[in-house]
Amino acid sequence: MSEAQTHVSARDAGELVGVRLVCPGQWWEHGRRYRAEELFTVCAEVWGRELLALTLETRSDVWLTVDTRGREQPEIHAANSPRLRWVLEEISDRLDTAPTPGDENRYAVPTETGFADTRLVGPAYDDAWGTFEPAARMRRLRALLPHTADDYEEITEGPVQYVTVRGEVLGFLWAARGGSAAGFEPRTAAGEPAFAAGRAWLTSLREAHRTGVPAPETLTWLSRRTPSAGMARIAHPRPRTSPSLDALEELSGRW
Repeated sequence: MSEAQTHVSARDAGELVGVRLVCPGQWWEHGRRYRAEELFTVCAEVWGRELLALTLETRSDVWLTVDTRGREQPEIHAANSPRLRWVLEEISDRLDTAPTPGDENRYAVPTETGFADTRLVGPAYDDAWGTFEPAARMRRLRALLPHTADDYEEITEGPVQYVTVRGEVLGFLWAARGGSAAGFEPRTAAGEPAFAAGRAWLTSLREAHRTGVPAPETLTWLSRRTPSAGMARIAHPRPRTSPSLDALEELSGRW
């Protein structure tokens, strides 16, 4: 089991020290346990030997009564929110102070014990995840690659075929069943390794594009190649079908 990633920074001649921990964790959904490599981020600011601030951030919507696509999820909330409440109460007891909720955002309304129930007033957006996250992830992936004209289209309206990229599940290579679109969807729960895998596989997709491989044939073309050193492998060479790119994006963001 991997440990938390630790990042340390110092300012003001080293007197002010910031420590950032990116923590893996697990959640329950429909009776199954899932793992995320970046479930929580803990940030601490210390001046000398005095703790100034401790911030807890979460990267999952399982603590909410309404998920980030605007759908009610009372069973998922009931299975997970007591764990978050317990963590906040433990931190409060150890620091002898109650937490200060963060600002409301497009996804959730923080409280001292978790997150508010937004089912009566409704979330800020009906589908916040679908509106903002896929585009943000694609911008992040593109920023890791040099500019080129050798790219497949990034959007398709019809069904897509896909294969899973593993170490653990890092993401999904996909290609439109018809048309000229193909790409990679990083699995949010896998954290930074998913973007590293995405960079490698998008580079391979660019090679396929330069070679003249039609988009619907890219998954077969890639499955037959030997991955470069450090590239995650394709888990199943026979592509599966998703009814839409949106459905595959949701799969990559959810689990």
